Amino acid sequence: MKLRILAAASLSLLLAATPAMAEAKKDKTPSKRFTAERVFDMEYATDPQVSPDGKTIVYVRRSMDRLTDRDVGQLWSIDTGTGNHRPLVVSPEGASNPRWSPDGTRLIYATATGGKPELRVYYPDTGRSHPLAQFLQGPSQPVWSPDGKFIAFSMFVPGKTPSFAKAPATPEGGTWSDPVKVYDRLTFRFDGAGYLKDGTSQIFVLPVDGGTPRQVTFENTDMAGPAWLGNSTLLVSGNLAEDADLDPVESEIYAVSLADLSIRPLTNRDGPDYGPVVSPDGKTIAYRGFDDKVLSYQQDNLYLMNADGSGGREIAADFPGSIGQTLWAPDGNSLLVLSEDHGVLSLFRIGLNGRVTKLITDIGGDSIGRPYASGSFSVSGGKNPVITYTAGFADRPSEVASAGIDGKGVKVLTALNDDILPYLEMARIEEIKVPSSYDGLEIEAWVALPPGFTADGSFPMIMEIHGGPYAMYGPYFASEIQRFAAEGYVTVWSNPRGSTGYGEEFALAIDRAYPGNDYHDLMSVVDELVKRNYVSEDRLFVTGGSGGGILTAWIVTKTDRFAAAASVKPVINWMTMALSADIAQFVRRHWIREDPWSNPEAFLERSPIRYVDKVTTPTLMMVGEEDFRTPTWEAEQFYTGLKMNGVDTALIRIPGSPHYIAARPSRLIAKTDNIMGWFAKYDPAKKDKEPAD
Repeated sequence: MKLRILAAASLSLLLAATPAMAEAKKDKTPSKRFTAERVFDMEYATDPQVSPDGKTIVYVRRSMDRLTDRDVGQLWSIDTGTGNHRPLVVSPEGASNPRWSPDGTRLIYATATGGKPELRVYYPDTGRSHPLAQFLQGPSQPVWSPDGKFIAFSMFVPGKTPSFAKAPATPEGGTWSDPVKVYDRLTFRFDGAGYLKDGTSQIFVLPVDGGTPRQVTFENTDMAGPAWLGNSTLLVSGNLAEDADLDPVESEIYAVSLADLSIRPLTNRDGPDYGPVVSPDGKTIAYRGFDDKVLSYQQDNLYLMNADGSGGREIAADFPGSIGQTLWAPDGNSLLVLSEDHGVLSLFRIGLNGRVTKLITDIGGDSIGRPYASGSFSVSGGKNPVITYTAGFADRPSEVASAGIDGKGVKVLTALNDDILPYLEMARIEEIKVPSSYDGLEIEAWVALPPGFTADGSFPMIMEIHGGPYAMYGPYFASEIQRFAAEGYVTVWSNPRGSTGYGEEFALAIDRAYPGNDYHDLMSVVDELVKRNYVSEDRLFVTGGSGGGILTAWIVTKTDRFAAAASVKPVINWMTMALSADIAQFVRRHWIREDPWSNPEAFLERSPIRYVDKVTTPTLMMVGEEDFRTPTWEAEQFYTGLKMNGVDTALIRIPGSPHYIAARPSRLIAKTDNIMGWFAKYDPAKKDKEPAD
């Protein structure tokens, strides 16, 4: 068992007052705890893009707008030589996707004016920008052509809505009901997008010097990418099969000629091929994918092929992790890739001969709700290339950092929350490693110890379980964790079997067995905290969202050791999930690998609803009203079953919320504080005490 201190217990005040002064100002001194309102104060860095010469970094600085209750991004720049840090593009509607032109003289970005999406070009030498085009639909994934004359991007193209009858015209002044809506695709709604309009995402090209966007793909399925192969060919990916909806992971890479719009496949196998990136000399294409073995989890591997699609081969076949964001090193002799790596997101260099070198291990921070591993990077050209990336920390949200091409000389270039965090008492984060009681498998976990913590066995505990389940928590700042700590809870989060970042075998330990032995992993982590005298056995609580929600519901069917539980946006019934979620076909084809009408038992044996009569723990259910990933009726089934069995329960529906509840700051606060309110109701030491404002 290993223990490592990751963050300081608290950040002290810069100035100390005398006891008399402190007493006189006691009622006017702001709270030093991480209160609910502090969620709106947090800022974090995403999508850093370094200029080709390595002298300037432009990134998206995200902050919370109190009036609109939105997470809004603006563009800021950093001079890598002087450290000068200033706003570049500030818009009430936000800005995103900054991308440098190949010569570094211009920067394209996405924004909106009057609610209409647009792409704009910024000129660093003048400090001015101008719009390239306004759109009815939002453009995404903008990419410069190598000669800097065109931008390629993807955009939704409306299709023809199916209809079986023509309704009579509404009379003038009439108030008839809205017309019927007809859907004829397997996936007819999607989380975060709602009920889908008929149409697909296609690829467009736009002249930078002005002109009309030109559509260059016309397929009956979504096309992703794009990437430039020279100045006259685009690389895209998609599934062009007629039954594409039935195979949710399949895709191939295609080359699209801009001269005649012909499209030809460069890859051909069962399994996804996507994410093409072209080498600096234009001769080699790197891409990601895997041979589909129809499993619930399959790691992305790294491949190379010649520019004409020949000579496809895998490199670094023994690499233990799944390949994430991939870029060529400027010299073209290696690739830089992100991969989840035992609780952290790391940057690796992979040579064309397959040799692997770990460069950077502190990447993180694309969100601040829960402690997931995430982040991104970019790399400059020149004789001394610069890597810039989002750096993750346990005690603060992500910052912009830079390093040399060898990963050395790391510099953190921003301090976005130094106006707030030094004045607050934050949780101290510890890392622990625990053998599972099931088979001794090592489970990595992190513990947030609240201000004033002592190991006297009196503190309440919240176990927070990650979703996915094929995902990974790490030692990263999370507003939810800090809120729990501010109210005195010891909070623990872990990566039980099934988590990513520990190899494919570790993840597939729950294939067709979820929930399952991950239950024992989680209980072993709780046992360790009790053993250390960190927490009171009588004050244990459990919560989790999505995959963590199903595990929370599963746990209360197996044990009554927790004083209360909160299951957030869970799967409760795999049968209804496989027939109504936006990922229904994936659940059926890859997860359960059975048909619910032919073998219902295969779905029910791992469904918490099957065992709802075993529950005695007071259990709160929570779900977004517009969640189509784990739809509302999942939480409602368990709620109804608990009610029918006389178990204390409540149902919270969050208006307007999709699966990602924390997309709006007020929802994040509503989630954490209602969970703590529910726990306080059943905490023998905190009954009827509401969380502080």
